[in-house]
Amino acid sequence: MGWIIAILFGAAVVLLILSFVKTSQSKSQLEQQVEHMSISVMNEVHELEKQMRAMQLDAEITAQQAGAVPATSDERRVLRDMLDLYKRGYSIESIASEQQLPTIEVERMLTPYMTKKAERSMVAQ
Repeated sequence: MGWIIAILFGAAVVLLILSFVKTSQSKSQLEQQVEHMSISVMNEVHELEKQMRAMQLDAEITAQQAGAVPATSDERRVLRDMLDLYKRGYSIESIASEQQLPTIEVERMLTPYMTKKAERSMVAQ
């Protein structure tokens, strides 16, 4: 009778240990799934932020060019990229080297947006 109780107790301990091992494995799998989901959501949010920034820049370009000759899609894309770099604090020279354009051309294209920025800061003060 004593042996049967000892064997049953040993089996219970082994089953308890196996239960802990299985639980820890399922927890790590769940943590990995949550991490993958988190990364996926962060990537989607980043893409949405990029699209919103592009739409804001397009809206600003459209407002500035109202009544002017409409730019082609390539010119608009280059202007959007330059305006994005300018708003992020890049210098005219670095924007020109990035876009492989002369500095004077970059200044000419960004001038309407530079004065608009200066006017806004004057009003806000």
